[in-house]
Amino acid sequence: MDKLDAAFNFNQSVLRVRSQRQEILAANIANADTPKYKARDIDFKASLEAALSGNSSSISTTKTSQQHLDGEEGSAGAPTGLPDSPLFRPTMQGSIDGNTVDMDVERNQFTDNAIRYEASLNMINGQIKKMLAAIQGQ
Repeated sequence: MDKLDAAFNFNQSVLRVRSQRQEILAANIANADTPKYKARDIDFKASLEAALSGNSSSISTTKTSQQHLDGEEGSAGAPTGLPDSPLFRPTMQGSIDGNTVDMDVERNQFTDNAIRYEASLNMINGQIKKMLAAIQGQ
């Protein structure tokens, strides 16, 4: 059973990270009119690498201000910069109320992520069909 788990581990991780990203993008769209809401997203590549390696506490970050956190373990011992945790999207066009959601960007990212999620599902279905054909001797 371990080989079967390993065969599906990659696609399972991809679907989990894509699902998390879809939720974050949906929250951005839902809060497009919320004052001072900051658009968020996750780094898909870093999150997937962390999920596949089983390491959820390493992330490389770049500080753009001395007031930013280092992304290392905090004083309470809890990691502050996990790959699965949302990052703030850079502001494309500022607004008076401080909201950083750009609906064009969010809709494009949402659609792109949904298409990639569906493609991942199709790949899993293809894997299952190949395994069934091998088991049935076809």
